[in-house]
Amino acid sequence: MMQIEQIYTGCLAEAAYFVASAGEAAVIDPLRDPTPYLERAEKSGVKIKYICETHLHADFVSGHVELAERTGATIVYGPGADIDFDAHIARDNEVFSVGKLKIKVLHTPGHTLESVCYLLQDEHDEEVCLFTGDTLFIGDVGRPDLAVNIDVTAEDLAGKLYDSIQHKILPLPDHVLIYPAHGAGSACGKNISKDRSDTLAGQKLSNYALQPQSRQEFIGKLTEGLLAAPAYFAQNVQANREGATALATVLSEGLRELAANEFERLATSLRALVLDTRNASIFAKAHIPGSINIGLDGQFAPWVGNLIPDMNQAILLVNEEEMEAEAITRLARVGYDNTLGFLKGGIQAWQAAGKETDTIHRLSADELAIEKPQPVAVLDIRKATEYEAGHLEGVQNYPLDHINEWMHELDPQNNYVVHCAGGYRSMIAASILQARGLKKVADIDGGYAALKLLHP
Repeated sequence: MMQIEQIYTGCLAEAAYFVASAGEAAVIDPLRDPTPYLERAEKSGVKIKYICETHLHADFVSGHVELAERTGATIVYGPGADIDFDAHIARDNEVFSVGKLKIKVLHTPGHTLESVCYLLQDEHDEEVCLFTGDTLFIGDVGRPDLAVNIDVTAEDLAGKLYDSIQHKILPLPDHVLIYPAHGAGSACGKNISKDRSDTLAGQKLSNYALQPQSRQEFIGKLTEGLLAAPAYFAQNVQANREGATALATVLSEGLRELAANEFERLATSLRALVLDTRNASIFAKAHIPGSINIGLDGQFAPWVGNLIPDMNQAILLVNEEEMEAEAITRLARVGYDNTLGFLKGGIQAWQAAGKETDTIHRLSADELAIEKPQPVAVLDIRKATEYEAGHLEGVQNYPLDHINEWMHELDPQNNYVVHCAGGYRSMIAASILQARGLKKVADIDGGYAALKLLHP
């Protein structure tokens, strides 16, 4: 019996895969926590034989080294992969057996130089599916600017990706299922579909990158409109090249209960960042002065990576009860391992200890529409592409991704109201601005969606 399971993590828009047959299994592009793969292996009664990496990931820290240590599995990378641990560097077209199945390595450089796709064949050597990593997404292909160096440009990589698609992917049978490493929301592509799989035939019809076109046309489309890669990407690549610390170690160091006084002492003496992971509306009502809100109920890990430049930053957590392990795990997935502990009893314990709290006013769209005696500057902190698709007249765009660059332009004496699409990102921005000394900051509950109803 053949088992193929996609293990999707919405916060990172990442898909790992578990493939099993006749007592053996392979894991493709695992996240840092080995537990989901170990549990599946135990439940299916199989031994993990291979850990197959499609490339050196930039948007998350892989769990390949720990998983290999705990299972004895062989880590597999594509041709030319530069890594600091024991692994099998595969040849193009090399075949690995997993039970009655075969996994064939297709070297598909373009997103990175070592990128590969893994073609799964059944016991009759029929092609079943292609695990494409960041080479081919549903509706898109991998961005070609993450692995540039003094010898390779984005245009060079885009050209290699064109060749990979033409010579390695398009010749495959139309019925082959495409299983990518990412879905919508990932920064590894420009416009990835919400769909998580498709047939190659379906992608030939709908994916712009698979349409008949010249090499130069393809390169132009791929390199046009690329947004700057998040700052943490390069650091994650290095962590994956070296092999990360076991997640259990990170958890044991971070799961320290801290009473209010000790929490405050560490925040002051170590200049630790107080990261509040609660829902935006709850954070707005009461939070520790100077704390930053990035809620676990949104794309928590990518926003941490985007907004906290130093991956070694000491972090103290404020969270809902029993959510501290989840927060530490998500931080570790993008390489933030220096969590010092969490506030025991949460914000209620802080208040019970007589400590000061701050608030941020959440305006409704109706409230903003009422004329104020003092001028209010409205900041649209959505992505530039969202802003261009529609915005309020006279409101300027200040993308949250770049808040560390533009917030110094703001006048601490002015009144500011920030909005995003629905309210998650605007509270992140408001909390950062407040922590940096802008006390007259509010956000819009419901964001642009609510504002549009008043300003169609």
